[in-house]
Amino acid sequence: MKSLSIAVLFCIIWPHIIAGLTIQDFARGNNLFTAAIYKEIIKKGDKNVLVSPLSAELALALAESGAKDETAEEIRTSLHLPNSDQDTRTVVKDLLEILKGEGELSLHTANKIYVREKFPIKNDYKKIATEVYKAEIENIDFSRNQEAADTINKWVEEQTEHKIKNLVNPSTLSAATPAVIVNALYFKGNWTSNDFHKLPVTKRTFHKTAKDVVEVDTMTNGAGRYKYYEDTQLKAKFLELPFKGEDAQMVLVLPNAIEGLAELETQAEEIFKQHSLQREIVDVRLPLFKVENQIDFKEVLKKLGVRKAFSGEADFSEIAGNKGDLIIEGVMQKTFINVNRDGVEAAAATNIWFYMSAPPRPTKTFHADHPFIFFIKVKDVILFAGKVSDPKY
Repeated sequence: MKSLSIAVLFCIIWPHIIAGLTIQDFARGNNLFTAAIYKEIIKKGDKNVLVSPLSAELALALAESGAKDETAEEIRTSLHLPNSDQDTRTVVKDLLEILKGEGELSLHTANKIYVREKFPIKNDYKKIATEVYKAEIENIDFSRNQEAADTINKWVEEQTEHKIKNLVNPSTLSAATPAVIVNALYFKGNWTSNDFHKLPVTKRTFHKTAKDVVEVDTMTNGAGRYKYYEDTQLKAKFLELPFKGEDAQMVLVLPNAIEGLAELETQAEEIFKQHSLQREIVDVRLPLFKVENQIDFKEVLKKLGVRKAFSGEADFSEIAGNKGDLIIEGVMQKTFINVNRDGVEAAAATNIWFYMSAPPRPTKTFHADHPFIFFIKVKDVILFAGKVSDPKY
């Protein structure tokens, strides 16, 4: 038993009360996990960052459902998941039941497990995968690694409107690979108003640093009513841009100082928690941007406390075999986001493989003309978080 791979795309959650556990409880854990991984990922020094905390949570939650004892506990604790695997399953099952792409917000989720012929996944784990995660199961010949990777990657592309490509590297597959688990979700939301279409996109200055200034394509709303908040402690402004349909928003966090992002990032826990935004008339300028990112999650997770899962002490015996037979070899995530005058299109994939009229006069301004943080949330659960230090479009 050498290799079990899991890939997951981000998901979106609606509020719901589940046997004493609410989605808001899950959202609070999600906020803490977002802050933790964001602080680790920015240490690489990349100009632009995009991560899907929920994608990683769901991938590892599925792995945790087949884990035991300290291996399972480390995953739950580090990811701020519910205190028990049963609570996690209950939340996941409920939210997947209500993930439907209806109305004006485009949502699509799908799960699939590719299994090597005669690989002995335990029946209880199969039941969890099919009944909780709604996964389809299909046999595949991993010995033809390029062919198998092409098959899986084609499926992922189809589920994500071709935004996530080449998720699975053929080199991670072999005749010894027992299974690959894939969870896919695609998101597309349009702004609730057409404010950004009232005025043309123009070239405006963006201060990458105090001395490094570039011209970038920038959209302007000409002033509109949005939820807005100024935090004196963080020395930053918060702006919430709503999407049509379900309760979904993009939140922008702009430091007051041109070179204030680094200091702001040291307080990530405060950034991603709930804030009391109030409606104001705000003059908004926002650069159009696209970000594609790939993150090696293994070292991030180890620093957060997930260690046994990557060692010979791993116990995934609820999936197959005995303690030590299946060990996580790597965790990789790919993400994509496109922000323009119509709205936002975003996708993410996490792959875990086992070693086994006249505008009103504005009262506020939000001119994102220097590095800023952003995150997208639905019902207060953060799907994506990132920063823009160098807009690209």
